[in-house]
Amino acid sequence: MGLTMEPTPLSSADLAAFRERLDRIDRTILDALAERRALVGEILEVKDREGLLLRDLAREGAMRRALVEEGKARGLDAHFVSRLFGEVIADSVRLQADLLVRRQNASRQGAGPFVVAYAGTAGSYAELAARRHFAGEAERAVLRGYRTFREAATAVERREAAYGVLPIENTTAGSINDTYDVLTETGLSIVGEVVLHVDHCLVGVAEVPLARVARVLSHPHALAQCSGFLEAMPHVTPEPFHNTALAARKVKDDGDPTQAAIASREAAEQYGLHILKEGIADRPFNFTRFVVVAGAPIQLDARIACRTSLVFATKHEEGALARTLAVLAKHHLNLTKLESRPRPNVPWEYNFYADFEGNVADPGVRAALEELTTIVSYLKVFGSYPAATGVGARAPEAPELAGAGVAEPGSAPGNGRSQGLPLPPGEGRGEGGHDRRVTPSLEGPYRLASLAHRPEPTRVRVGDLLVGGGGLVIMAGPCSVESREQIFAAARAVRDAGGHILRGGCFKPRTSPYSFQGLGYEGLELLAEAGRAFGLPIVTEVLAEVDVGRVGREADILQIGARNMQNFALLREVGKVDRPILLKRGMMSSIEELLAAAEYILSQGNQQVILCERGIRTFETATRNTLDISAVPALRERTHLPVIVDPSHGCGRASLVPPLARAAAAVGADGIMIEMHPRPEEALSDADQAITPTVLADVLRSIASIRR
Repeated sequence: MGLTMEPTPLSSADLAAFRERLDRIDRTILDALAERRALVGEILEVKDREGLLLRDLAREGAMRRALVEEGKARGLDAHFVSRLFGEVIADSVRLQADLLVRRQNASRQGAGPFVVAYAGTAGSYAELAARRHFAGEAERAVLRGYRTFREAATAVERREAAYGVLPIENTTAGSINDTYDVLTETGLSIVGEVVLHVDHCLVGVAEVPLARVARVLSHPHALAQCSGFLEAMPHVTPEPFHNTALAARKVKDDGDPTQAAIASREAAEQYGLHILKEGIADRPFNFTRFVVVAGAPIQLDARIACRTSLVFATKHEEGALARTLAVLAKHHLNLTKLESRPRPNVPWEYNFYADFEGNVADPGVRAALEELTTIVSYLKVFGSYPAATGVGARAPEAPELAGAGVAEPGSAPGNGRSQGLPLPPGEGRGEGGHDRRVTPSLEGPYRLASLAHRPEPTRVRVGDLLVGGGGLVIMAGPCSVESREQIFAAARAVRDAGGHILRGGCFKPRTSPYSFQGLGYEGLELLAEAGRAFGLPIVTEVLAEVDVGRVGREADILQIGARNMQNFALLREVGKVDRPILLKRGMMSSIEELLAAAEYILSQGNQQVILCERGIRTFETATRNTLDISAVPALRERTHLPVIVDPSHGCGRASLVPPLARAAAAVGADGIMIEMHPRPEEALSDADQAITPTVLADVLRSIASIRR
């Protein structure tokens, strides 16, 4: 009878030895990965020198298949091997792209430390995303938390931080509107993206049964992503908080065992909290995409697979969105995201936020964006950046680069600029030295304003009104907002006379520093209040770049005065806002110069430009200026933009305003802007050219008979 030998049980010493061997193997794997990464960097040098593509998809596929087969022969799971080397290959591609981006943008923040802003505190998902994105520069990146998304973005705008990391969408809760608002309202550019697996945990100060938890704090998006878990706990009250990590810190500070937070495992470790339940998100595959923003776009090698994000507003007409999407399809741009949100202060119209695979450095992408400007009213490119998601994120095909060598920083074969719409010719070189010039068209020093670009007349929507396309819009009101009583009386007079838009100056650019300068923001509030009270949109002048955002939140039309017609920094700034812009002709400017100034606005994405003829300086002294009525038909031959006339500044005399207004209507102007004051003799500015409410009513009646 044979004897059966029982296996000898492992001792603690044996287990320790095995674990030591595992540790050695793990370190060997790390050494191999580090060696592989270094080799990938050397391979990039060869690719860069010879102008080769970053990826060879055929080789990658063959390599993965061979590794899977070899792994199977060694008893390894095929799916595990495929996923493992998929991550390794993806890391190599990211490394090469990061090295190229860093090399081409090395001068952005120098060699010293730089600040990265994020919303929250240590342990927040935004902090984790920031650490991941800047892992290659961990020694220099100083991460700094802010209370809100907007505060983090403001830090980047003010150059207190070089970059910001903001969440933009989640696979469970959808888009994060606060970030889209920040991108739309600021001049920040998206320069990167990070995708983070979000593993929500319920954390508290003590190990207590879930039944004892009465309140759960977290960011609203985290609460939404765990709604199923919370609904199964009817005794719990969810409470929104600024940030997941800040919620965890409050739970720690309060020390209340009946209070818990939804946060990351890292946040729980940061604040010494207990994990009461992990994996509580409604969906196991819960990912958040973060965007990395900066004050200026980055330069991107044409070989890097990129994504481009933008916002556009379509015209309020049938088939407008379909035509927009058809342009992207025509240029073979793969749309990866499209959603809408209401346009601020424009009821029942929408902004569309879109992502597509491609780089604005590609000539085809630039052509698509330029074509879009012919059919949208507003277009803003948030940025092109290396894509972190999407297997098909498009990079140029090999034939496009064959024999081309390596593109210079910020350029590609045929590249004119690193980001945005074509700029007016002669603009020269922008930041980083990349060429920003655009070849002039046959229409002169303006492309987007020309009839060749858009043969149909542009109609600019202002509330329920359309400026352009055949109607006649009347804008009237005082030169300056002087008091509540005055502007309300003026608004009533404009409405009763049949006017459409209330005008009023709040910031006055006066020739003399001793003249009335306007009431500023106090006047703006009064103007907006009067407009609302009498159902009139408002137009007022903006003088400085810093005021554009705030004035744009109140005014329906932003006016660029004659003295600022060639204030190019201001023109660019108003070109970035989703507001109609009234551009007045300079006192000594030609029609060509007026159109070139309009081009600065259009080139930034805002297609809602209204031109205004307000008289030019000549040798004639009988009038304040010489109203150039011929400018209206002359502009009609050159541009699709609507044209209005300001006879008040054109002559400077109240007695001449009525006949000149009738002349403007007769010659086909799209609108007339008239200075009217309830009591002209008491006006604090431009009293000589202001007409009375009675005269305004008479003028509008006579104009109506002309335009029948």
